[in-house]
Amino acid sequence: MAFCAFPLSVFAQDNMPPAPYAYRQLDDPQQERKARELMETLRCLTCQSQSIADSDAPMAGDMRHQVRTRIAAGQEPAQIRQWLMDRYGDYISYTPRVNSVTWPLFAIPAIVLLLAGLAVWRRIGRRQNYKGDE
Repeated sequence: MAFCAFPLSVFAQDNMPPAPYAYRQLDDPQQERKARELMETLRCLTCQSQSIADSDAPMAGDMRHQVRTRIAAGQEPAQIRQWLMDRYGDYISYTPRVNSVTWPLFAIPAIVLLLAGLAVWRRIGRRQNYKGDE
């Protein structure tokens, strides 16, 4: 009997109606602009390649609802972003924070560029020395 209930519970969330502000904009255009700007910087955890503003996934709709509800309640976008990052992790943001875990993501490209610049500089120096010996 439990086996029969499991498949039904899996599909239950997709059959739920969307949250009120999942597809409806806020009445105040300034608040909607703030919400939209924030939603475009947040990653859909289901799609992973789309922002919650562009995704049709039910979870993205719930997150859009949360953003719009909190904007309408007077919260600032930075507070909402922090709440979502605390709840879902740094991966939700397209602009990750620099901390003890993410610093290599920022440092490694700089080191690679530095090493590439050094290699080019040495190669140019050798070429000039080679031409000078002729």
